[in-house]
Amino acid sequence: MSQLEPYEVFRQEKDGDPMRHGGNVMAPDRDLAMHYAREMFGRRNESARLWIVRRTDIQVLEDQDLLDPPLDRSFKKPGGYTMRDKLAAARERAGTSKPPARAEGHDRTGRRGKGGAGSGETGSGETGSGEPGTGGAA
Repeated sequence: MSQLEPYEVFRQEKDGDPMRHGGNVMAPDRDLAMHYAREMFGRRNESARLWIVRRTDIQVLEDQDLLDPPLDRSFKKPGGYTMRDKLAAARERAGTSKPPARAEGHDRTGRRGKGGAGSGETGSGETGSGEPGTGGAA
């Protein structure tokens, strides 16, 4: 019989769940490792899927330069990037002031032009003046 090797077993309880480490099995080859893993983690239908990986095939990444890059990526985290403060600092460097607030009558619906409900425009080229096709031009 050949040397026993450790195989790591990852299991998924049901479809859509993440794979989680379930444990390991010792086996002389891949086929027996699959059989042992099925017996330990699948015989009572507690797993929907199993991954069986020889421990020596797992790549370990411990290089801190790769795990903690020097670039500031705080903008990808909620609350880690405050745009208001950065805009104020940029305005100060440029010597400009904050633009004035929008007028109260500003259309926030996203429609273009001044048309809208109650404006007298019907969208057919007619105005409220009763002259068809003039578009309001005199």
